[in-house]
Amino acid sequence: MEILYLLVPLSVLLLFGIGAIFWWALNHHQFDHLDEAGERIVNDRDG
Repeated sequence: MEILYLLVPLSVLLLFGIGAIFWWALNHHQFDHLDEAGERIVNDRDG
């Protein structure tokens, strides 16, 4: 039962860390134009 005193705070810290990384990625436009590479292959005009 004492292990919960360690695991619960660690899981909360992990959750906040993942949330912070996701928030950073959103603010730095890491998820913009996700379909661009796939569309470039389909709309290939060189070949």
